[in-house]
This record gives sequence, C-alpha cells and structure tokens, in this order.
Amino acid sequence: MAAFCLFAAFLSIPSFLSAQATAKKAPSTKSEVQLSFAPLVKKAAPAVVNIYARKVVRQRGSLPLFDDPFFRRFFGEKFEFGQSKQRLQNSLGSGVIVASKGIIVTNKHVIEGADQINVVLADRRQFAAKIVVTDDKTDLAILRIDAKGVELPVLELRDSDELEVGDLVLAIGNPFGVGQTVTSGIVSALARTSVTSSDLNFFIQTDAAINPGNSGGALISMDGKLVGVNTAIFSKSGGSLGIGFAIPTNMVRAVMTGITNGGRLVRPWLGASGQGVSQDIATSLAMERPTGVLINRVYETGSAAKAGLRVGDVILTINKHEVDDPKALNFRIATLPVGDTAQFRILRRKGIVTLNVRLSPPPEIPPRNITALAGVQPLSGAKVANMSPALAEELGVDSFAKGVVLIELERGSAASRLGFRPGDFIRSVNGEQIKAVTQLHSLLNSKPDRWDISIDRGGKSLNLTING
Repeated sequence: MAAFCLFAAFLSIPSFLSAQATAKKAPSTKSEVQLSFAPLVKKAAPAVVNIYARKVVRQRGSLPLFDDPFFRRFFGEKFEFGQSKQRLQNSLGSGVIVASKGIIVTNKHVIEGADQINVVLADRRQFAAKIVVTDDKTDLAILRIDAKGVELPVLELRDSDELEVGDLVLAIGNPFGVGQTVTSGIVSALARTSVTSSDLNFFIQTDAAINPGNSGGALISMDGKLVGVNTAIFSKSGGSLGIGFAIPTNMVRAVMTGITNGGRLVRPWLGASGQGVSQDIATSLAMERPTGVLINRVYETGSAAKAGLRVGDVILTINKHEVDDPKALNFRIATLPVGDTAQFRILRRKGIVTLNVRLSPPPEIPPRNITALAGVQPLSGAKVANMSPALAEELGVDSFAKGVVLIELERGSAASRLGFRPGDFIRSVNGEQIKAVTQLHSLLNSKPDRWDISIDRGGKSLNLTING
C-alpha cells in the first residue's frame, strides 16, 4: 500500500510541473523586458552629493597608541612622547539637496568637528559648504552651498508615514569612496527605536546595502522621492549585513522648519513624560492590549498641562498615529512644528478623551541668568545658570530638572582644581538650599571659615568640605 502511494505521488509530479510552467510565462512586451529602476535613479541621483569634511588633528608622539582614548585615560591628556605633529584628517559621507537654494541634509557625524566642508555634485561640480545647524538628538546636519544662481537638482520629501513594511526602496550614496552607488531592497521594519541612545530614535530599517560612506545619503521610494536619510548599519565587520537604518523624512522636515532666523533649532515641548504600558498595567486599566504611554509627570506651565493632560492619563494616539512607547511619543512631538495643534487620544479611568494640544517651545522660566563666579571661594572660575526647560533641552538633560547648574569651567581655576564639572547642580551651600543664581552668588561672597557644598552629579549626591 505504501509503495502504491509513493508511485502515485511520483506520477503526479509531471502534472504539477506542467501547472507551474503554465503559471509562468516569458515577457511578452518590450516594457516587461526592460523593467528597470533606471528612470528613478536618473531622477534622484543628481540630487545626492558627496561630502568631504576636513579637520586638522594633533597627533601626540610618533605612535598611534598615544592618540588612543583608552591610553590617554590612564596617562593623561598632557602626556607626550616624542614631538607632537599636526595632520589633516579627512572623512567622507553623502548628502541630499532638498532645496534649490543650496540646502543640503546629511548626518551630523559626517561633518563632526570639520574645519572645511566641500560638496561634490554628481556632475563633478564642487562647492564649499557652511553649516546651518547641527542636531545631536537626530544626528542630522543642515548645510548650505552658494551655487551662484545656477539651478540645482532637488529631491522632494515624501511623507515617511506612508511607508509600509515590504515597500521597495533604493539607497544612494558613496560607499567606501568608490563613487556614487545605488542599491535596492525593501523596507524591513518601521519605528526601530533601539539603534542608538538618542531619545528621538525612530528609524526606517532596510535591507538595501548601506556601507561606510553612505551616511547622509538618500533612501528613496518608487516614486523617486526622499523617504529617509541613511544613517547607520548593524555590522560586526564594518560592511553591510542587510540591516541598515535611515532617519525618516518627517524628522528631516521638522529639523528644517524648526531653524530660527538666529540659526537655532527650536522644537515643540510637550511638558509631560511617562512610561510604556506593560501587560500588568494594561490589565489594571482594563485595556485590551499593552499600548500607549502612561503619564507620570506633567510640567505645570507646559503645553500638556495647559491642554488638560493629567498624571495617570494614557496617551494612545497623536494625530491618529499610535504611540507605543515614550520614544514614539518623543518622535511624534518632535516632527510637529511649534505653534501647531495636535490631537491626542487619551485613556482615563472614565473612558476615552480627546485633547487638542497647542505645542509651544520649552519655556525660559526662570531666566537662565548666566553668571561668571569669581573671588576667593571654591566656585571661582565657574559659570552657573538657572535651569529651565529651554536650557535643559539645549544641554540634553532632564527637562524637568530645577535649580542652579554649572555650565562652564575656566581651565586651571579653583573650581576646576577642586573637581567640579559642567553639568553639576549646586544643591546647597553651608546647609542652605540653592534655588537661584543670585542666592548662590550672595552666599559665596559671605566668606565663611569653611565651605560645605552639596552637588548633584548624574543623579548622585556628592558633598565637599573646603576650609576657607
């Protein structure tokens, strides 16, 4: 019986193969034979540029070992062996022209610390570039070149929220400096938030080959529009392993529109923060599944408080986009312009609530009052300021932090020798809690016999006792 079944299955193979053959057919038209990405590349490639960043670095001694950060950690920054030299260091990356006035977007790490930036177009024209703004939180940089009235090719930005997993995309850049290169792939995933430590992580993942030199290049969709700026790869060898990441164009657009006339980047600030909803939290709130952000802090004068957001609320969507975790919340707020009104769908104990939140920049309350401290006292040579949400955003610290923060140290000053560091919060002096710069300045001029100073450094309390 088993032999008969096997024989019958064997007889059925030809009919299966015949069915497969009839299901497939050879191309029957010229357009089918010539199916190609070439029209898209011709449209998009001229707007993708090569970026050459140069900076002068000081080489300590004759061996590369002396420049190694691990080595310097143990022997100090002033350690020298042999004659120090200056050398020219070059870095290579890509960029995309996004406005006819010569506005180019690239990655911040491509031009980090550069003394000179040159942009080379696909047609070999070369221009000197100036930095308009850089942004640590997104690793984006906006450059400008003067084309002297000559029209430049431009890539139009597409709404990156329209992308879906499985969509075809092309990556264009200059990998390893070999020249402009195009690779194809699909969108492998969306909203990747664990690639870097930035709080504005929200990457498009693609299997289109991205290699060193592709950074800042274009990720384009099948309509020839820009959907992302290639920025990172996951690799153990330095080459492409099929896992590349691009910054969505909605973030690029937000950075471009957030630049003020003074060349500063200003984003909207919600004035609320929270945690992701776990399964336990979802069960306690009678939610069908764990999603959203449970709010646990609301700043009293922020946009969220003014709109009526409360501690204990769960933000489910912003402008109909789901918010699955705090990074998704930060991303959605960061992609909106200051002054815009966003619709929040909120879960409260009594049900679903809709809030219209008018987004404003972080407030400068209290005024920072930057003050240079001098005289015979422990903080001489330090600059301090009143912390506000606006200053916190600039410094990249907790925007809910309050108090007096040390923002700058003069080299060789008393404060520097005693071990104070930028970012330290001065919490108390001789038992008196410090709330403002004027109060601290007055106490430091009192000239007591001994100083007891309490500081907060990265969430840890440190106490210093100094004899007067």
